This record gives sequence, C-alpha cells and structure tokens, in this order.
Amino acid sequence: MSTRPQLPGDPSDLRLRISYDDELFDTPQADTLERWSVSVLHRRRVHDAGQGPAFAGSCVTADCSSCTVEDSAVGSMTFYRVHLDRGRNAYWAMEEESEELYETAQVLLDPETGWFTSEVSELLDYVGSALLVMDRVTLDPAWRGQGLAAVLGCEVIHRLMAGCRAVACSPGVTDLSSQRLTSRSEWDRVNAKIAQGWESLGFRLYQDNVYLLSPASQELEEQRGVLRGRLAELAASWRTGRS
Repeated sequence: MSTRPQLPGDPSDLRLRISYDDELFDTPQADTLERWSVSVLHRRRVHDAGQGPAFAGSCVTADCSSCTVEDSAVGSMTFYRVHLDRGRNAYWAMEEESEELYETAQVLLDPETGWFTSEVSELLDYVGSALLVMDRVTLDPAWRGQGLAAVLGCEVIHRLMAGCRAVACSPGVTDLSSQRLTSRSEWDRVNAKIAQGWESLGFRLYQDNVYLLSPASQELEEQRGVLRGRLAELAASWRTGRS
C-alpha cells in the first residue's frame, strides 16, 4: 500500500501572499495594532477550452500554449504586530480588538503600562520591543495532516518578526465545522497535535495555553531548514506518486 501524502497538488507550488492594509487613520489604536493578512495560494496550470486543471509536469511541454496559470486560495493566516512603544496602551488595544487577543494580553502584558510583565521580560532576550501574535492559521481540509501549517507559519514568522521581542500563539482548533470532533478525547488529541506542531518551531507553553517564542531562538532558525526539507520531501513524494 502506498504511503505517499494524499495531497490535492504539488506542495512546492504553494505560495504566501502577505499583506497589510493601511487605512491611513491617524489614531493611537492604529499605531499600536497592525493586522497582517496572509493568503495561502496554490499555483496550478489550467487548460483552456474547458479541459480542466493541469498539475506541474502533466503537459507535454512546460510552455504548453493551451495552459494558463492561476492561484487558488487553500488557506489563510492572521498575524498582529503589537507595538508596545507607540500609540495607546497595548493591553487595552488588544482587549478592544478581539477576545483572543485580550486573553493573550492578560497573560503577557501589564494593564497599567501596556508593556511585558516583569516575569515575561525575564524570559526574553531584548531584540526588539514589539509583540507578534499568530492569531489564526487555517488550511483547507485536503491540505491538512502533513505538517504544512508549521512549514508555512514558520516562513511568515521569519518575515514579520523583525523588531519583535516575542512571538505568541494559542494553539487549538479554529475550524469548528469538522464533524469528527464529537468526543472530548478526539478534541484533545487534535489540539495536542496542533500544539506539537508549533512546539517544533520552538514555541513553549508559558501560561493558560499561551505559548511564547523568542525571535532570537536558534531552534527557530534550525527548524526553518528542517521544515523546508520536509516540504521538499512532500513534493518529491507527491510527484513520485503521479509518475
């Protein structure tokens, strides 16, 4: 029996589109919170004349004149860069933005100052002043189960963590549409697997399901190489399965 990944396409054709919409509001709230949206896209070639999608390598020639290239969305992520040194008190800015951000603020920040608590500060190297929060990571069901969320999340963290002293996340199920999570044991198993994926990047549980990662962590840099290798292995396995 084949053990190749059951993915709907070549994972090496995944792309990330990272964007920040500046609404030009000169307000303390906008200066404190930056919401970064990430689209996870899969690039594929599509035959003209209604012949359907063509995966990489399925055409006789790479420049097949009957094909056009399109990017289809297969997932999304949301990150927040929280600037503790400008705008309004970051603790209360996070409280107003969402319940999830408020829960993170309650664990990490001092409500009086909006800065990291003394306990959190002692754990972190001073490599910046901002906080990067990985708020939500979602992949379409067909792309799950192969560790791709960690691969893609790691790349986004590397691009957004400049100037940040800490990266935080609260791992758990965000897609509540799954019908299989009907028992407590299955719910716990899936949540534990998600947490394990982020722990592989160097995230460590701090308190109340809030995990912390230092941008200065050597483990993060090492794991980036490991995960890129994992992506290459998945792509090679997928192509072998199609040959």
